[in-house]
Amino acid sequence: MQTHFSLAQLADPATRESEQILRNCVHCGFCTATCPTYVLLGDERDSPRGRIYLIKEMLEGGGPPDPATVTHIDRCLSCLSCMTTCPSGVHYMHLVDHGRAYVQAHYRRPAAERALRALLAAVLPRPGLFRLAMRGASLARLGRGLLPRGGALAARLRAMLELAPEALPPAQAMPGGSVFPAEGPRRRRVALLAGCVQQTLAPQINAATIRLLTRHGCEVVVPDGLGCCGALVHHLGREADAHAAARANVRALRRAEAAGAFDALLVNASGCGTMLKDYGFLLREDPELAGAAADLAARTRDISEFCAAGAAAGLDLSAARAPRPLRVAYHAACSLQHGQKVIAAPRRLLADAGFELREIAEGHLCCGSAGTYNILQPELAGRLRDRKAGHVGRTGADVLATGNIGCLTQLAPVLEMPAVHTVELLDWATGGPVPAGLELVAGPLAAAG
Repeated sequence: MQTHFSLAQLADPATRESEQILRNCVHCGFCTATCPTYVLLGDERDSPRGRIYLIKEMLEGGGPPDPATVTHIDRCLSCLSCMTTCPSGVHYMHLVDHGRAYVQAHYRRPAAERALRALLAAVLPRPGLFRLAMRGASLARLGRGLLPRGGALAARLRAMLELAPEALPPAQAMPGGSVFPAEGPRRRRVALLAGCVQQTLAPQINAATIRLLTRHGCEVVVPDGLGCCGALVHHLGREADAHAAARANVRALRRAEAAGAFDALLVNASGCGTMLKDYGFLLREDPELAGAAADLAARTRDISEFCAAGAAAGLDLSAARAPRPLRVAYHAACSLQHGQKVIAAPRRLLADAGFELREIAEGHLCCGSAGTYNILQPELAGRLRDRKAGHVGRTGADVLATGNIGCLTQLAPVLEMPAVHTVELLDWATGGPVPAGLELVAGPLAAAG
């Protein structure tokens, strides 16, 4: 693709990087076949190729983007399926991230939308504040029928209330600086990202992760000051906030390693893992932290990726045995299969543990969660959710397993089967408790295990 940036524009590192990405695109259109919004809408401007043209024109032209361009960029899920499909290696993720940051800096949204986006950016990354918000939303659900039917803002508020659980699970404190010793000889020392939304909505995921790791000889540390990865604000175009979160986390990990180096930084929410693995790029211009950010990114592992490494990671799960036969539909989160290219590891772990895997049709397509997408684009997110749920139901599985809290939150309310994190099944198969919601499905034998 030809570009026409001025020398002054190319002095900006982000524009310079985007120009190289644009030049790699050969207009082949392979990406359109695997783009969820193009599959739904059939509009070239809602395909990766179309958005690439729109972003190119926006960046080259300078000044405020037009509302239509913003609409089509906003509709992108950042599922990154296009990057898996692209034969030319176009790094669409970095391009659309730059496009969003440009929109945030140069486009003035309506006041109500600005307020909603600011609210999401303030609340979601802070577990304490998010928990309070969920309690308020649980009460507000009672009056959701009073919301007007028309208008984008009402639809988004309704989506927020629908996503809020009727009751929150009991809080499980995991303060920064917590250390969970290995059972028996210590083979590995790892750091764990506790997450933000996940701590409130599904604290059992961290609990299962820690049980699984400590049972197999890993000391697990939750570093003090290791907070939100920054993905939520990053995808809202709030570049400064995302960089601040990344810098804080790099510094927190450096402080924690004063007591001893970590073999890996483990993440059990794949959306966060994709972000952390990109810290080297995100902070590439930081004179103080560029090297440390690249090191953190290189040592970040999804929990399934780490466990599947087996002996190489000092973690032997060969004795894992499913307490009873169970048919598992595995949903590959976009951030894991497309963002991190971790595809075989979760499936192999579940199969080796004795679970019967059922593949989901259109497994490459997003479920519609995508961070805040299911709030900001509720109509499209709902269509993708229902499409995915239909495919899951047709597998005939007993349970859905996935590796991302966003997917669980999106799919669980509309499925006719329990939905759990992959690590909960692995924990159960190695001596942990039966995952919540599986008691009736798994039966007395499983509960006894």
